[in-house]
Amino acid sequence: MTGAIKSVVALGILCIVLEGGLPAADWPQWRGPNRDGVCQETGLLKQWPEGGPKLLWEISGLGPGFSTVSIKAGKLYTMGDREKSQYVYAYDLGTRKQLWAAKVGGGHSDGPRCTPTVDSGFVYAIGTGGNVVCIADADGKVVWTKNLLSDLGGAGNPQWKFSESPLIDGDRLLCTPGGQKAVLAALDKKTGKTLWTCSMPNIGDNGKDEAGYSSIGISHAAGVKQYVQLTNKGVIGVSDDGKFLWGYNRVANNVANISTPVIDGDYVFTSTAYQTGSALLKLSRDGDGVKAEEVYWLDKRQFQNHHGGFLKVGDYIYGGHNHNKGEPTCIEMKTGKILWNADQPGGGSGCVLYADGGLYFLYDDGTVALVEATPEKYNLKGTFELPKRPGAKGPAWAYPVVSDGKLYLRWADVLFCYDVKAP
Repeated sequence: MTGAIKSVVALGILCIVLEGGLPAADWPQWRGPNRDGVCQETGLLKQWPEGGPKLLWEISGLGPGFSTVSIKAGKLYTMGDREKSQYVYAYDLGTRKQLWAAKVGGGHSDGPRCTPTVDSGFVYAIGTGGNVVCIADADGKVVWTKNLLSDLGGAGNPQWKFSESPLIDGDRLLCTPGGQKAVLAALDKKTGKTLWTCSMPNIGDNGKDEAGYSSIGISHAAGVKQYVQLTNKGVIGVSDDGKFLWGYNRVANNVANISTPVIDGDYVFTSTAYQTGSALLKLSRDGDGVKAEEVYWLDKRQFQNHHGGFLKVGDYIYGGHNHNKGEPTCIEMKTGKILWNADQPGGGSGCVLYADGGLYFLYDDGTVALVEATPEKYNLKGTFELPKRPGAKGPAWAYPVVSDGKLYLRWADVLFCYDVKAP
């Protein structure tokens, strides 16, 4: 390649970068690529105009459900109920046309909770009845199905049904049948073959012996690869070969344990509501195993997160505080010090996402808020209301997603897409 040609190629690449023409970061699973609710995109609006950012488009006909969206390679995936059955949907983002709908199982009164996981040409999901499905992305055909109860030995379907979003780790799928017999399970992602199930000892008296409503994360704390999950008995760690490592029961309540823990190095931050609280755990080696030690406990008056989640940015935890509420709160993670807590701008629980210096909150009543992610003070940067649509019924509990400068907000039957890219 001559020097002149090299210069032209370099200039072309520079122009593509400046124009934002490189592929946008995908959001292929629950809470993003790292399952932490943190979006790495930049160049987003720092302040919203009155009335909120521009609504680009909306899709209706999803049916009831609390599933949020996954995005990969120009396609969007979510779940919903139609005509008493539960489906995973795939849409073309360019045309907003449905590509396929794959049946997962029977429907539920207010729809599914799982967010599909997209990996290597396949889509994975868990229905409210416990069906774990693998779907071919090319045509929407179901490749294999396993049930958390009948096939994997789960203790029972929780009161508000299975809600987990499956984790793909290498060649395996991780899921949570729940209970002492098979609290976690690993399946071959291509065939559905059971690789292992993990039995769990009694870790305490709090909570019910079943799966919770959270999803699994990966930790390498204390130099040991492990899967961390919040069940209805508390937070647990399981090695990647299926050995139970540790459990923490104090954070479990007797009703519903929901929010995905924050995993950070040798630490795990966890919280539940129903007048419970929060804890920071430090994981360390214990002979051939791992032990979890409580660094601090925050009681229900300090921080309890219902189901809107929380996340870590820098040295700080951000999320919504209080049962059935989402009061924006900032906590210094290593010390548990509450740096600020504010009145919430919307009604009910608030689901949270971080992107480009901002916290995106979606509240039960369809209120959307942008809050600056800073430990200095609470700084509200704009609010707006989702449009009222016939299919937007019940609480708006689907987590926000930002991808390619667009904000995706699901409210039951309707998905809204807003332009949040800075000029």
